[in-house]
Amino acid sequence: MRHHALQPPSPSGGDPAGPGALPWLDRLLPIWILLAMAAGLLLGRFVPGLQGLLGAVEVGHTSLPIALGLLLMMYPVLAKVRYGELGHMARDRRLLGLTLGLTWGLGPLLMFSLAWLFLPDQPAFRTGLILIGIAPCIAMVLIWIDLAQGNREAAALLVAINSILQVLVYALLGTFYLQILPAWLGLDSQLVRFSFWEIAQAVLIFLGVPLLAGFMTRLIGVSIKGLRWYEQRFVPRISPLALYGLLFTIVVMFALQGHAITSDPLQVIQVAIPLLLYFVLMWSIAFAVGMRSGLDYPRTSALAFTAAGNNFELAIAVCISIWGVTSQQALAGVIGPLIEVPVLVSLVYVSLWLRGQFRVDQTIRWEQC
Repeated sequence: MRHHALQPPSPSGGDPAGPGALPWLDRLLPIWILLAMAAGLLLGRFVPGLQGLLGAVEVGHTSLPIALGLLLMMYPVLAKVRYGELGHMARDRRLLGLTLGLTWGLGPLLMFSLAWLFLPDQPAFRTGLILIGIAPCIAMVLIWIDLAQGNREAAALLVAINSILQVLVYALLGTFYLQILPAWLGLDSQLVRFSFWEIAQAVLIFLGVPLLAGFMTRLIGVSIKGLRWYEQRFVPRISPLALYGLLFTIVVMFALQGHAITSDPLQVIQVAIPLLLYFVLMWSIAFAVGMRSGLDYPRTSALAFTAAGNNFELAIAVCISIWGVTSQQALAGVIGPLIEVPVLVSLVYVSLWLRGQFRVDQTIRWEQC
């Protein structure tokens, strides 16, 4: 059997050396992301007035620069989705059942457990983590799945389902995990009021706008120029925008809270430990479950990253609206991407390495037949 070296992920979600790719960015992706994080932290720490300037440009409690960065990041990924195949993916009951069980069942319970285990005497940070745990990711998860060469159609469908469920059940889950379950267990509980409109607004901004843009681009592009031109010429041209948007979003996110993060590293470490465990455990469990359930690699990777990612934008917006922009609850939400970005980028490479295991298993099964 011929062994192939692991290729670095490509923004185009295909061959790293393919047309429209940015090889120098692809090969050094973790380095560029770490540099973007460092640049954001330094800008937020040492540039006077920058945080006030960025924070002033908001729609409600949503940072407009972050929203623009996420739009730039998600648009190329959603423009690649073959929307005609979503109906086929929707009939995949195994994938949908596993996603719902892991994302809405295990995920919130695991974050609740880790928050109480590691932050029993830090109610504000603990609350922030729990609000993160009940919000599955509907933005960055798309680029992680694309980089890992997962199934884009499955990713789009799972993200759409999670976005609808967030609007419907986020407040209910928040009440359960912050008030009802702690009371049952004899722990401290909190009464928190959630704004339905705020949750719906965050979902609309972070998913609705780029989803509509991607769908209309594909519909118009294919109808005017044809499928071959669209996928072989247009898509490679816009694919690098996803990576640019990711780096820009990271810089802005960390610049907004650079001073808070760098002024008290101990607080960051306290929150980082349960977050690190959460991402690794959720991804590992979901990937293993996908493999054991007989899913192929593209669907397994989509399942794993969907289960592991969280909607920090929504959690931060909710925390700011209830406790204020300088609260520890909001700070916990900001620390989230500080841990999520490098961890999930690392897991992209782990996922690509594990893809070879699927190929080996398939070859063995074929030879046995």
